[in-house]
Amino acid sequence: MADEIDRPTPRRKPKPEVTRIGGRDLSPATLMMGFGFDPMLSEGALKPPIFLTSTFAFESAAAGKRHFEGLTGKRTGEMEGLVYSRFNGPNQEIVEDRLGIWDGAEDALVFSSGMSAIATLLLAYTGAGDVIVHSGPLYAATEGFIGKVMAKFGVTWLDFPAGADRGEIEQVLEQARVKAAEQGGKLALIYLESPANPTNALVDIEAVAAAREAVCGESQHVSPIAIDNTFLGPLWQRPLANGADIVVYSLTKYAGGHSDLVAGGLSGAKRWMDPVRALRNTMGTICDPNTAWMLLRSLETLEIRMRRATENAVRVCDMLKDHPKVEGVGFLGLLAEGPQLDIYRRHCTGPGSTFSLFVRGGEAESFRFLDSLRIAKLAVSLGGTETLASHPAAMTHLSIAPERRAALGITDNLVRISIGIEDPDDLIADFDQALAAV
Repeated sequence: MADEIDRPTPRRKPKPEVTRIGGRDLSPATLMMGFGFDPMLSEGALKPPIFLTSTFAFESAAAGKRHFEGLTGKRTGEMEGLVYSRFNGPNQEIVEDRLGIWDGAEDALVFSSGMSAIATLLLAYTGAGDVIVHSGPLYAATEGFIGKVMAKFGVTWLDFPAGADRGEIEQVLEQARVKAAEQGGKLALIYLESPANPTNALVDIEAVAAAREAVCGESQHVSPIAIDNTFLGPLWQRPLANGADIVVYSLTKYAGGHSDLVAGGLSGAKRWMDPVRALRNTMGTICDPNTAWMLLRSLETLEIRMRRATENAVRVCDMLKDHPKVEGVGFLGLLAEGPQLDIYRRHCTGPGSTFSLFVRGGEAESFRFLDSLRIAKLAVSLGGTETLASHPAAMTHLSIAPERRAALGITDNLVRISIGIEDPDDLIADFDQALAAV
């Protein structure tokens, strides 16, 4: 009986995990098959069971006290055990371990959606009078939350275009610092999205980090740099290596990868995750056990899915770039010499499989193209196994004022394409016949 009571909680493999063999660091793709889980702690189950429970039993009253001391911050270090599923659970903890591996991060958190991750992050780091500086464009819901919801709490914002250089970024950060001081607040957060949705414009993370150091120096409050890495992460871009502090994901997209779940994630150093974790515990924005279990399934095939989709995108874009009905293709694999290609070479290891297609004409021609697709599905979202196409100006970014859409390059002839893992020749034939209908 004592052995049963003292048995470890069935949520993670006893440390240290096997991460090196023969002097070789194991790759994330290998670690996705078992990191953070010991089958012997769950009746020998090869894959983690789904832990459908709202609460967890304590082995003793003293243990329950220790758990709550860790939960409430009265004890330093990690929580000793599980308490209640609003705070965490076995499936969620394993996903967090593995997401951290992909990003090279000390810590990670999972959420019920990408927007719940973003909202919890923004609320955790801002207060009345504070200023957020962000790149543009952003996903419309993110921009709306910053501009409308955060305004209710006395938080304001300034932005700079995705392709801005260090000098431009420094200027905006200095304006934000002065504005925050006038409002009795601080420059609370620098929020980036790269590649930007839906233009695929890249942000120079290293320039942002250098600009922050130049403007903020050794100030007592250091504004974290957070970046939405959904389009390329975690395979083709690892922003923590370029100066970002927090990586943001809609895990619905490539990490989930099958268009059958909704989830979000954050990763970074524990010092940056702790304030967000505390607010997540209160708000309950954690993802559910079933979704976490599905993410574990998806992370096992993430690399092969993203590689196949990217190979397909290269083939498709090679055809589209010379098509007479196409005005241009915003694909990272087709960047010309210049600042954007320089950022790509320093920050990215692959072009991904989501891009912007500019159809010759306007909304009517774009709609005709979309309505003529037969393999690609007309739907929002991206990063799934199937190819998707949508019209941002009329769909995902419709809530943005027309004049701001125009300034951000979200035009009526822009179609966003997310290439899947179908046969590339079939996709080429589908795009060719759909363009013929324009």
